[in-house]
Amino acid sequence: MVTNDDLIYDERVTSKRTEALFLALTILFFLLLIWRVTAGSLDILAAVFFCLFGLFLFYSVNYRTLIIRLTAESLKLTFGVFTWTVPFDNVEECRLDDVPALMRMGGAGIHFMIIRKRYRASFNFLEHPRVVIVLKRKEGLVRDISFSTRRPDDVLRFIQEAVSAHRAA
Repeated sequence: MVTNDDLIYDERVTSKRTEALFLALTILFFLLLIWRVTAGSLDILAAVFFCLFGLFLFYSVNYRTLIIRLTAESLKLTFGVFTWTVPFDNVEECRLDDVPALMRMGGAGIHFMIIRKRYRASFNFLEHPRVVIVLKRKEGLVRDISFSTRRPDDVLRFIQEAVSAHRAA
């Protein structure tokens, strides 16, 4: 458990545009589901609308806020029910993320993709800059972690200081 004394940095990143998009899609598929059911059709299309409604309802609730927490020991990213912790002794490098435009526009939420032949987990919103962490040791298949932040310079500085402290110890 992280206490406030251990906390170096804490940020909550949100996106009104992403929230509005997920909510609009939730409502759209709910209305399409109602239309299909009231027309008396409980068919494959109604099932598809139900699944898409459920998916975007989950997205609307889960991907509302990305929480970034830095302690002297680790970086912790929390997106709803999903959490990823990166111990600083497993950080090789950190920098601003410079992914190709097509990959940058790949969506909000948590995504897994290959960037420059390296498998990456990305916790992101589209309109905020991203930081990428290069891992010394893979976590499963993941070799890099990227995440959105409103204050990339501060985040990079804090991570670099913590990594340097671990290397010196």
